[in-house]
Amino acid sequence: MRLSHFEALRPVCPRCRGEGEAAPVELGPVAKRTSDEIVEGILHCPRCRVEFPVVDGVPILVGDPGRFVADNLFQLLARQDLSPLIESLVGDAAGPGSQFDTIRHHLASYAHSHYGDRADPSDPGGGGLLAPLQRGLELLGGAAGQGAVLDLGCAVGRASFELAAASDRLVLGVDVNFSMLRLARALLAGAPVEAPRRRIGVVYDRVRIAGGFPGAERVDFWCCDALSLPFAPGAFGLAVALNLLDCVGDPRRLLGEIEAMLAPGGGAVLATPYDWSPNATSPLGWIGGHSQRGPVGGAAEPLLRALLTPGAHPQSLSRLRLAAEDADVPWRVRLHDRSTVEYRLHVAAARA
Repeated sequence: MRLSHFEALRPVCPRCRGEGEAAPVELGPVAKRTSDEIVEGILHCPRCRVEFPVVDGVPILVGDPGRFVADNLFQLLARQDLSPLIESLVGDAAGPGSQFDTIRHHLASYAHSHYGDRADPSDPGGGGLLAPLQRGLELLGGAAGQGAVLDLGCAVGRASFELAAASDRLVLGVDVNFSMLRLARALLAGAPVEAPRRRIGVVYDRVRIAGGFPGAERVDFWCCDALSLPFAPGAFGLAVALNLLDCVGDPRRLLGEIEAMLAPGGGAVLATPYDWSPNATSPLGWIGGHSQRGPVGGAAEPLLRALLTPGAHPQSLSRLRLAAEDADVPWRVRLHDRSTVEYRLHVAAARA
């Protein structure tokens, strides 16, 4: 955790914020640190007495950190120093569908989508995340508001680095997947980082992602719940949420959090394939896709437009307004050597 980000963003306790109280989080005991980073330590809320751990440089600022730690012990304590030989044996023993295999598979797909171009410049599908990000910023047009940039659902972090390279602002990437945050943060150091690449089944190779991102010194990665962010309203000038809207339990609440985080004049970029799953979102919370008998026939795009048009829908936001959109932005996700999924993203730019 960069102290520069902690001091500039002044996080508040997410539990207290849910109760309507803006209680600033304070730095507690520190076990490992550098000149500008807390590597291991504890943050705490003086109001409710909750402690938030900092693990491998990533602060865990969620409403119930104890529950989060208990639910994510495998990721938090996972070893990073296994040789490819032993890792392959562990993967074979764990088998398909295991937690070990699931984490490797997700890391492999996201690493390719974010950094495939830096691992293999000849790979035509590598770094596919950049297209929707660039299209969203084009649609937003010009600088958005004042203040820091928030990359919601940052995964392994490429959008955060690109956003930092495009301006002189602080950029914060947040996600709840600790394994992805660990990879993202490893790239902050500038050295090459290895990531898994799925060949087939439970057979994986390793690829080397080139480090050295312009503006990386202005980037940090925190573990936060996008539906309960640890910041006071108006803390950011720009918010980006790529492939997140259909991955949270309450998409309308996510839109509300984005609106709350943006200062007046701020902007937001949203990109989603509306790839709904009841494992992530109850069908009643889906933005389109669950009732063909409704007024828009189950379509997602008209409903998102209405939610981003004040007064157009009972659940419309009050400040965040749709500015421009592109409903057909391609995004390819690599699963393994013989399988790629191609999505058509709806990219929307909005202004507060």
